[in-house]
Amino acid sequence: MLLVAVTGGIASGKSVVAARLGELGARVVDADQLARDVVAPGEPALARIAETFGSHLVSSEGTLDRAALGEIVFQDPDKRLELNAITHPAVAELSQARFRAAAAEDPNAIVVYDVPLLVESGKRLGEFGLVVVVQADTETRIQRLVELRGMTREEARHRINSQASDAERLAIADVVIDANGTLADTRAQVDALWESLRSRAGGEASGGSDRSPAEHDGDDVAP
Repeated sequence: MLLVAVTGGIASGKSVVAARLGELGARVVDADQLARDVVAPGEPALARIAETFGSHLVSSEGTLDRAALGEIVFQDPDKRLELNAITHPAVAELSQARFRAAAAEDPNAIVVYDVPLLVESGKRLGEFGLVVVVQADTETRIQRLVELRGMTREEARHRINSQASDAERLAIADVVIDANGTLADTRAQVDALWESLRSRAGGEASGGSDRSPAEHDGDDVAP
């Protein structure tokens, strides 16, 4: 199994890249979905959130008010760290289970972990055969958040600034996808990346080289 992390800041185009890889044949594990799964009714992480941030965040049906929690943590970096300390280990455990299941089904699978907070989680880089960073300019991302999610420019900038910086993400990149352009431009880069991943996965299955043509030093754009 070749395990590939795809990461990028909010509105960078990361999910577009991961979805395209899924269309091409990768098995995609979505960290955002896992984050919802670990705070589902009855889950231990949900109980810890209620204890830490207040029982008012959990409805009478046992569901988490994610919007209200977001209001708390996006305004206070310390609160965000507290939340991460609860959810990140739970998501890591669940993701590992999903990776093992994919490998059991197909030992030669290319598994893509669509993970927005890879830098913020801090300790998982060694798990991945390749880290793909999807990059878009701050202004492009602000425009997308305003136009597609209805945020104000101030809200959009705050959300961007609450995440890791571009420099921090680029520092961990093996491959960079430039998502500033059109959807067709981005998909063309992803298609080229897929061919490199297939070559790498085939090489690993036959005992070939540890590095693929898709890998760079973190400052190039995938062809």
